[in-house]
Amino acid sequence: MNILIIKLSALGDVVHTLPALNALRRHHPDAHISWLVEEAAKDLVEGHPALDRVIVWPRRRFEQAFKSGRLVTAWRLFAETRRQLRQLPFDLAIDFQGLMKSGLWMAQASSRRKAGFGPGMQRSEGSHFFLNEKVPAVSMEIHALERGLRLLNALGVPTGPVEYRLPVRPEAYQAVEDFLSSIRVKPEDTLVAIHPFTRWETKHWFNDRFAAVADALIDQGKKAVFTGGPADGAKLDDIAGRMKHPMLRADRLGGLPQLAALLERATAMITTDTGPMHIAAAMGTPVVAIFGPTSPQRTGPHGEQHVVLHSGVPCSPCFRKDCLTNLVEPMGCMKRISVEAVLEAVVRIGSPARAFTGTKA
Repeated sequence: MNILIIKLSALGDVVHTLPALNALRRHHPDAHISWLVEEAAKDLVEGHPALDRVIVWPRRRFEQAFKSGRLVTAWRLFAETRRQLRQLPFDLAIDFQGLMKSGLWMAQASSRRKAGFGPGMQRSEGSHFFLNEKVPAVSMEIHALERGLRLLNALGVPTGPVEYRLPVRPEAYQAVEDFLSSIRVKPEDTLVAIHPFTRWETKHWFNDRFAAVADALIDQGKKAVFTGGPADGAKLDDIAGRMKHPMLRADRLGGLPQLAALLERATAMITTDTGPMHIAAAMGTPVVAIFGPTSPQRTGPHGEQHVVLHSGVPCSPCFRKDCLTNLVEPMGCMKRISVEAVLEAVVRIGSPARAFTGTKA
């Protein structure tokens, strides 16, 4: 049996689909399972023990080529992805994304059954038109991870326990151990990871408050390390300039496997609503999540060991990338979450220093 999973992006959405992948593998132990994913999230699935094949769609390179007028290059990128997608005839293809971009790829796949949620899903963009097996829509107020499992249940696949098995290889763990040693973090130290940034301005908390939280943790004898990508350097510099203690930063540690290994080592993670939050949850690390314009019921860290801080202002969740409220002060949903509330949440989920215990591919 050949099965195709279509879940292209983003980081958190791909993490949320890993339990469905594992459920499919448990139910179909001898199946050949492929996953179509965008290049930015490929490290979350490449090498996964439940997967046989990963098909990578280089969307950003395609868009760059198309927008710059390099149409031949854009066509070749699309054609190569399409060729890989059509190498196998699938018995079952499942659209876990439910957007037009995933629907268009579903149209390119050769599959006897093309399944996903039918009409009625919020922001589905008509993706159900590309399906021949439509599962009745469910409420968006159900957590994204659980929606994926319900989709499988409707297709006759039992789901069982939530299991991720992120494919973090030994070299990623070694890189993190070397990094922590270089910044004088000992195995017995309590390490708190802080990830301040997202792509939405309205989901950001405030640099001075992140600085205050980090200083307070250091005053308590903990190690606070900031995570981020290479593009976050200037913003981390700004936070560092507001701190009284030197900043420990891991923005150049490496890619997603190294980030996952670092988050597994952390005792806790403090973050806004962003992809690394879900990676931490998948690695078993308790999360303090700061939520404003988005809904923790839909996309909060999955599991009961986490603490979500949400101000509860009447205009939240608005799901907007710009704040237009006239019900409270601008960005009130984030402004009303205090430094003290974050520190108290860290205490609530605190535990002794963690060693690496995750599944190593």
